[in-house]
Amino acid sequence: MKLAQEVAIVTGAARGIGRAIAQALAAEGAKVVLADLLPDVQTTADELMQAGYQTFAVTGDVSRFQDAERIVEATLNQFGQVDIVVNNAGITRDNLLLRMSEEDWRKVIDINLTGTFNLTKAALKHMIKRRSGKIVNIASIIGEIGNAGQANYAASKAGVIAFTKSVAKEVASRGIRANAVAPGFIQSKMTDVLPEKVKAEMEKQIPLVRLGKPEDVAKAVTFLVSPDAEYITGQVLNVDGGMVM
Repeated sequence: MKLAQEVAIVTGAARGIGRAIAQALAAEGAKVVLADLLPDVQTTADELMQAGYQTFAVTGDVSRFQDAERIVEATLNQFGQVDIVVNNAGITRDNLLLRMSEEDWRKVIDINLTGTFNLTKAALKHMIKRRSGKIVNIASIIGEIGNAGQANYAASKAGVIAFTKSVAKEVASRGIRANAVAPGFIQSKMTDVLPEKVKAEMEKQIPLVRLGKPEDVAKAVTFLVSPDAEYITGQVLNVDGGMVM
């Protein structure tokens, strides 16, 4: 197993892409801390433990630096080190710009972008001491191409991409790598309830003519934190079926 004895923190891990990432890292031997604002993150951690993986759950709001520090401290207390950070926690509050409230703008930026800053900063000092670490930030193709009705989300994810590249330049000499994964249209509870006609229209925009699965994103993350990617840093890996070329 490529990640044996390594310790990973995955935010937004209660369900969806975050859950898939946590499971994929655990399957490669990592000890995984599942962090989420949702209390059902404990249920997810319990399910992974029952499957034989070493995991535990921490509830917290990464938009608060104190919570990010607490997540890292809990990880160190439980497992003694932090090798991998996956900043996956994110929300949407979609609306056209003229109808978007200041609260909806700020909330998306606070969780998607500031949350990524908070947990990265909290974990980085421990990685620097060990001169080793891997950071993967979950961005979005919307951060590369924009989207009507998602100015807040697009801005947050574009910020995540620029943040990733800046961090990669700052810490490369310390043996730490930072990359981003930018998903396209991924299957979720939201897409499952869409009418078939709407899904068909979405698929027409995708050269591979299907929505992605959370596992597709998880595989990309697993690659980027593995020894196979040890010479890759500061990059954005699009997992989008070819939407952005």
